[in-house]
Amino acid sequence: MIGRMIKITRLLFVSIMGLALGCSISEVDPVELGPDPTGLGGVDAVVQAAIDRGEVPGAVLVVGNADGVFYRKAYGHRAVKPDTIAMTPDTVFDMASLTKPTATATSVMLLIERGQLRLDDKIAKHIPAFGQHGKQDITVEELLLHRGGLTPDNSMKDYVGTRSEMIDRIHALPTRWEPGTVYKYTDVGFIVLGELVEAVDGRTVDVFAREELFEPLGMNETTFKPTGALAERCAPTEFIDEKWRLAEVHDPRAYALGGVAGHAGLFSTVDDLARYCRMMLNKGELDGVRVLSEQAVKTMTTPRDLPGDDNGWRTYGFSTHTSEKSARGAIFDPENSFGHTGWTGTAYWIDPTNNLFYVLLTSRCHPNGSEGQAGPIRREVATFIGEVLIEGEAAK
Repeated sequence: MIGRMIKITRLLFVSIMGLALGCSISEVDPVELGPDPTGLGGVDAVVQAAIDRGEVPGAVLVVGNADGVFYRKAYGHRAVKPDTIAMTPDTVFDMASLTKPTATATSVMLLIERGQLRLDDKIAKHIPAFGQHGKQDITVEELLLHRGGLTPDNSMKDYVGTRSEMIDRIHALPTRWEPGTVYKYTDVGFIVLGELVEAVDGRTVDVFAREELFEPLGMNETTFKPTGALAERCAPTEFIDEKWRLAEVHDPRAYALGGVAGHAGLFSTVDDLARYCRMMLNKGELDGVRVLSEQAVKTMTTPRDLPGDDNGWRTYGFSTHTSEKSARGAIFDPENSFGHTGWTGTAYWIDPTNNLFYVLLTSRCHPNGSEGQAGPIRREVATFIGEVLIEGEAAK
């Protein structure tokens, strides 16, 4: 570990010198630094192999620790249809389910820290309409852990009419399982949590997250419904409704809800997500700005056992050891690291034990929808990073 920190410190010194010359740390390309002091150069072949297999058209990767980013690179293409566009490090991606931890769960934890919510609060206390059909006792904690008994996805027939009418139908849904008894990953539960933020604070989840989290953290390219220059840099997803879906959320339910929902709708870049990951490694603070208390971060990231799943555990918003663990790879701490994935091909993983994180963004559903896949590249990249920066240093 000491050897790895010495290497990283040297690289950060080079990056700081770059700042003095007028470029930001995120603009420092490892290829331009000469010999790779991190030993991560071999990851390029791992990413390129996934591109060559046709699993993703391209990717952007950053690797870093609490102090900064020390590997950042773009690969392949942002788009292959209707035109071929090279991938760039500042490409904006549809986060899909990375919305859940990055925007929604973090916003909920901030409201809990401020005393406006409690983990054991019943959702119906704040959203009375939710208490229908036996849901009156479902708690904030149960929804954060996907233990509320709600269906993973409700019918698209519920998404007609006004947004208010759609939300009313969601609140009126019955449970599929006894609340608190099983773990079933659910988009519906996080749609409700997004509405909970508004019910408690008065601001919609997109506005709350922007004003209370993203702007203070300097995540200026993280937003719902990107426009202008951000929209122009977006990676497209599928060909839907006679056009390429670009700068509009891919998820059909979030799209029907107008692009803002607690489960999907966020857009971001690797650089902004790196700032979020660094904040989590720094226990709620980044560059002198605190957005969460140390206790809130500890509460949010402590693994919790999942009833009905003897081998599974999650935190309040993050995966640790569930179906998403492919993004953890084979080396990251299996008990205390955490992260999330998104259907569009997005992922990040944070390992406080080894002071390490990575962000890997792809648009795996471009151009052919579910024919692309991000599972293999996530697993292989995470494992490679762990072999080099965790196992490699432990062997010295």
